Amino acid sequence: MGQKVHPIGFRLGVTAGWKSRWFDEKNFQQKLREDVEIRGFVEKKWKAAAIADVHIERSANTIRVIISTSRPGVLIGRGGTGIEDLTRVMKARFFPGKKMDLKVDVQEIKSPDENAMLVGQQVAEQIERRMPFRRILKGTIEKVMTSRSVEGAKIEISGRLGGAEMSRREWVSRGKIPLHTLRADIDFAQTVARTTYGTIGVKVWIFKGEKFEEREPKTEEK
Repeated sequence: MGQKVHPIGFRLGVTAGWKSRWFDEKNFQQKLREDVEIRGFVEKKWKAAAIADVHIERSANTIRVIISTSRPGVLIGRGGTGIEDLTRVMKARFFPGKKMDLKVDVQEIKSPDENAMLVGQQVAEQIERRMPFRRILKGTIEKVMTSRSVEGAKIEISGRLGGAEMSRREWVSRGKIPLHTLRADIDFAQTVARTTYGTIGVKVWIFKGEKFEEREPKTEEK
C-alpha cells in the first residue's frame, strides 16, 4: 500500500510556513495545546465567517492571533465591536487572571476559490443540504479551475454518500497536482460534513504553480 504524506507538512520550511510562530522549550506542550484549543474555539464559534486559517504569534507577554477569512465583516462587526468582543471572550476563556496583551487581526481572502479550506467548507455545506454529491464535485472543481493562478485541483469525499449503507470514496480532478515536487505550491485542507446518516470527509488539493527562490545576482570581483 502507498504511504500518504500530508502535503503541507511535507513542504514545511520549503514552500509552506508554520501556523504557530514561536518557540518555548520549557512550556512547549502547554502552549501548543493552547494554540490548538484557540483555533478550534474560533473556527467553531465563528463558523459563519468562513475562516480559512488561524495563525498565532507569541512573544514575552503578547499573543497575536491572525484570522484569515473571506467574510471579514462578520468578525469585525459594526465599528469594530466584533473584534473587541472576540478579544474579550478569548481572554476570559484561555487567559483568566493573566496579564496578557492579546491582539486579534483579521485578514481578508479576496479569492476564496483559490483557498483549499474555503472550497472544502463550501463542499461540506452543500453535502449537509443534501444536494447530489456528483453535481457538487463537478460544479465546485469547474469553479476552482476558472481562477488564473490555479493549475490543478482535486476534491475527494468519503463516507456514506447519498445515505448508502456501505461507505465509499468519490473524487474528481482537473489539471496537474505534482505531490512529489517540493517546490510545488499545493494548498491542502480537510473538513467534515455532518449529515443525518453520518460524517462525510472532504479533502481538497489546489496546485498554484511552482515557487522558485529569487537568487541575488553575482557581482564580478575586480
